[in-house]
Amino acid sequence: MARKDLEERSEELYLAPEWKLMWWRFKKNKLAVTGLIILFVLYVLGIFCEFFAPYDPNKTFARYVYAPPQKVHIFRDGKLVRPFVYAYKIERDPVTLRRIYTEDKTKPLSIKFFVKGDPYKFLGIWKVDVHFFGVEEGTIFLFGTDRMGRDMFSRILHGARISTTIGLVGVAISMILGIIVGGISGYYGGMVDNVIQRIIEIIISIPTIPLWMALAAALPRHWSQVRVYFAITVILSLVGWTGLARVVRSKFLALKEEDYVVAARIAGASEFRIIFKHMLPALTSHLIASVTLAIPGMILGETGLSFLGLGLRPPAISWGVLLQEAQNIRTLALYPWLLIPALFVIVTVLCFNFVGDGLRDAADPYKV
Repeated sequence: MARKDLEERSEELYLAPEWKLMWWRFKKNKLAVTGLIILFVLYVLGIFCEFFAPYDPNKTFARYVYAPPQKVHIFRDGKLVRPFVYAYKIERDPVTLRRIYTEDKTKPLSIKFFVKGDPYKFLGIWKVDVHFFGVEEGTIFLFGTDRMGRDMFSRILHGARISTTIGLVGVAISMILGIIVGGISGYYGGMVDNVIQRIIEIIISIPTIPLWMALAAALPRHWSQVRVYFAITVILSLVGWTGLARVVRSKFLALKEEDYVVAARIAGASEFRIIFKHMLPALTSHLIASVTLAIPGMILGETGLSFLGLGLRPPAISWGVLLQEAQNIRTLALYPWLLIPALFVIVTVLCFNFVGDGLRDAADPYKV
């Protein structure tokens, strides 16, 4: 019986399509699967941020400026109850006059799901006022508030929409440029290769941060945030394609002398078919690794530019814009929860790296 099962398993393995082999191998990498799940959750939260955020990201609570995160409790008087938070009790420091927030044990606020709150347009179409969670009375600030009393949790979710998608858009542009330019350089060689490589060397030799600063500073101040968003994406893409182009070029130089490529050329196959049907599929693992490593690079680039005030600017919301609040060391020492957006950046970058490693190994499903 065991022998028969083994034979059936072997037959299934040899007859399975490539995508299924890749999926089987990818599932064996627990870190990659975990990273993929976390990324999926982050993107869902970013896409539907209005629904999952308890408040409008620009709504201010003047009474709760720099309020610390509220702890979620599930036990009260030794009994398991519905999740709740305690209301704030506000006092004044007699020396510094700074507000001191403590838990008011006499005012528990039950956390309820699908509660009504600030109105918004779901997917930009339907006007609704239902949020995933919230409290019917009082306030709930899971990640605290900023200097204007705005809910950090709501702002981080809204920031995820821009900070995570800018990586996808930017990498798509970089991948297209890298594959086309690198492919032309490696396939044709000669003078074409020399010219392209010299251009790439010039771009690589330019210091990245000053280049970003110069290009970002050239953006008109009167532009809308949507135009600035796409301009930042293009800026990041213009300096992010050179590495992939060199990888593609080196692989094309080696592959164009392979027997199956020479045979296809002798058989009269067009250059388009040779490149896209015979050569590019051999680069799948390298392209996957390059793309998954480039996405966090784009995210970090946008975060860095926005943190320096050269990228997206308020009222736009991204993780880099939110981290501008943490530039002052004194403010950071007093209100450390302003660094929470940095944790989201770190987790996102790590997850992309884990997924990239898993996809790179899975792209070669026949490897033992």
